[in-house]
Amino acid sequence: MEVSRVRALRGPNLWSHHTSVEAIVSCTPEEESIRELDGFETRLRARFPQVGELQPYGHDDTVSLAQVLEQVALALQAEAGCPVTFSRTTATIERGIYQVVVEYSEEDVGRLALELAEQLVDAARKDAPFDLAGALARLREVDEDVRLGPSTGSIVQAAVARNIPFRRLTEGSLVQFGWGSRQRRIQAAEIDATGAIAETIAQDKELTKKLLDAAGVPVPMGRSVSDPEDAWAAALEVGLPVVIKPKDGNQGKGVTVNVTTKEQLTAGFHTASEFRDDILVERYLPGHDYRMLVIGDKLVAAARRDPPFVVGDGVHTVRQLVEEVNKDPRRGEGHSTSLTKIRFDDIALATLAARGLNADSVPDKGQRVVLRNNANLSTGGTATDVTDDVHPDVAARCIAAAHMVGLDICGVDLVCDSVLKPIEEQHGGIVEVNAAPGLRMHLSPSFGKARPIGEAIVSTMFAEGDDGRIPVVAVTGTNGKTTTVRLIAHLLTASGLRTGMTNTDGVYIEGRRIDSGDCSGPRSARNVLLHPDVDAAVFETARGGLLREGLAFDRCQVAVVTNIGAGDHLGLNYITTLEDLAVLKRVIVQNVADGGMAVLNAADPVVAAMAEVTRGDVTFFALDVNNALMAMHRAQGRRVVFVEDGHLVAAQGKIEHRVPLAEVPITRNGAIGFQVENVMASVAAAWAVGIDWDRIRVGLKTFVGESDNAPGRFNVFDYRGATVIADYGHNPDAIAALANAVEAMPAKRRSVVISGAGDRRDQDITQQTQILGKAFDDVLLYQDQCQRGRADGEVLALLRRGLDGATRTSHVEEINGEFVAIDRALSRLEAGDLCLILIDQVDEALAHIARRVAEG
Repeated sequence: MEVSRVRALRGPNLWSHHTSVEAIVSCTPEEESIRELDGFETRLRARFPQVGELQPYGHDDTVSLAQVLEQVALALQAEAGCPVTFSRTTATIERGIYQVVVEYSEEDVGRLALELAEQLVDAARKDAPFDLAGALARLREVDEDVRLGPSTGSIVQAAVARNIPFRRLTEGSLVQFGWGSRQRRIQAAEIDATGAIAETIAQDKELTKKLLDAAGVPVPMGRSVSDPEDAWAAALEVGLPVVIKPKDGNQGKGVTVNVTTKEQLTAGFHTASEFRDDILVERYLPGHDYRMLVIGDKLVAAARRDPPFVVGDGVHTVRQLVEEVNKDPRRGEGHSTSLTKIRFDDIALATLAARGLNADSVPDKGQRVVLRNNANLSTGGTATDVTDDVHPDVAARCIAAAHMVGLDICGVDLVCDSVLKPIEEQHGGIVEVNAAPGLRMHLSPSFGKARPIGEAIVSTMFAEGDDGRIPVVAVTGTNGKTTTVRLIAHLLTASGLRTGMTNTDGVYIEGRRIDSGDCSGPRSARNVLLHPDVDAAVFETARGGLLREGLAFDRCQVAVVTNIGAGDHLGLNYITTLEDLAVLKRVIVQNVADGGMAVLNAADPVVAAMAEVTRGDVTFFALDVNNALMAMHRAQGRRVVFVEDGHLVAAQGKIEHRVPLAEVPITRNGAIGFQVENVMASVAAAWAVGIDWDRIRVGLKTFVGESDNAPGRFNVFDYRGATVIADYGHNPDAIAALANAVEAMPAKRRSVVISGAGDRRDQDITQQTQILGKAFDDVLLYQDQCQRGRADGEVLALLRRGLDGATRTSHVEEINGEFVAIDRALSRLEAGDLCLILIDQVDEALAHIARRVAEG
């Protein structure tokens, strides 16, 4: 068994809506059924008993080694605690070659699971050892390293529950919610509305206290100190006992509390100095340590924090008791679990020593032994939820503190005997406010009720009913994609929406190209969704990007399928038939949002059948007003777009919107059939987005189809009285449509300039010139810039073969180079002639033609 071409499908894809790892797996003949591998399954189960029953696919009961790999990779992730359920193995048309797909929740974990599964299967095959515990430990370690922590994860989960899309922008906790102009961002438990100044204030403990005191919020008095002597002087000024801590510390690092002697203060100063140079001494407030969580203008959670402690049993030492407590499965390293293991370090030993104990002391039964003076969860403390006990005056003081500093999400540290009565009555005070506070103690308290913190934060960023989405229109098909994408974007722009667009020419934001080349894949689409100046997005969705990575979005509002033709890269990546191609292209239809719209070509049976797989509604379009499917659809009160009496008609039931084709320049008064179809699809999409019909009419009228609007898509030039048409036609269906279009245009003599893309099948390349040989008098063949794996001259030979027996072509010429071929064709033109130039380098070729036209 050999595994190759491992891909991460990061969005909805050919196989499922899940993020998945896809691999090509080749098996030898005997590996195509594990029944041929004597003792294999027994050896596999001995190494991995949790693998479960090996399920066959298809009509027979054979299980290939590729299927074993798939099921082991899924089971390894599940055993490591990852929430995955989907996997699949599909045989290709090549004997022994399979496509294996396994869901992942974290890409690095999915890739590692596939790698470990291959090692495990190989070990079972060869009866070699395999360290299952080590493999699962590696998976858990990677998962913990890359997945979101509990605080950020809770916010993401709350957003997903509200159908708000999210995207991690870094490997850390920077996350974007929503798309385009409606996006919001968080960094851990800090939202994008929080200013840097507020965060800076929160880090300066002394300044924070001054501001809170000015707002009438009770705080412990204190000041900055420069050395141990100054610290002792400050302690005497505010009165013992005191707290000494870093001025801008966090997580309780370097904090020493309840200091009563100069020796303790000197030691505390040195401890704080290990973390920061600026040290603060302030009055120690007796009482419990509370963390109050303020979000927006509400106190949403409160927890009493207790320092790490153990309870003696009269038998075990303090060290042994700590080890026993740390066995609690809720306790882990760092912040990934609800509790953190108690640190048995120098600070813990010093705390014990202050109480006359050491690591080997055996506390009396029931004796509570505190191991730290601070109560942070990150050092092993515990939290008890007290949200329901908070007195309104206490909540008001905490909210005032957060607002005074300017924090939208604020962790307020309060010290007092109880939150049941006002702070002033018990001489308590607020000792700190914290930006980006940890949420663990509220999400999963050691004792008490968990609080829906993620929901509260999401509600602060997004109003009720706001899902953060902008209209997304995805367009696919064999021909017409780019023109349709450009026209839809033009219609949305005409309606006042700032529109982002991707296609095979580049990435455009509000009509300005920000990237060039073929940008019809998911990477470019994701970049548009990141852009803060985009109110709507239109994406050309090519087969290549779908196969490589899946979709860039989870759902689209509108999916448009123009047509399905045989010339669109059939034979590549195991897409060998029209049916295969349709299954791939319909991915965008399957992922239309609830309440969205699929716009489908009713004249193409393969496309029309996609209506069965969408969760949204369907708009059908076709030139023929009498199309039976359209008539039935309209009778059901659903949307159709067709042509009647020289008008484009959009109808729903008895309601009709009519646009004269004479007012749609790119159709040339309706004479260019494929452009009329592109317009129908575009109008249906704009209608589905909710664009006003007056704006749609204006947009159609102002889309003239020249190179600035749709470069390479039936661009028409007047050259010395001859008509020159430049187009990026690149498959038989496109060539046939172009031939039909130019047949409707008058001409004395017709010539065509053509090359061929090397990544098509031989028959597709030959078929192009078979079509052209029936429609053009002169054919000029040229070899384009990139042969895409073909030998020099191979494509030209296939093109010339297609002209054998041509019924119309009388002159065939081979030219070396695209621009030389263009110049040669233009030089032969006379007034009244027509020349179709099938360009390869779109921008450069159009610029070259424009220069020649300008020169006359």
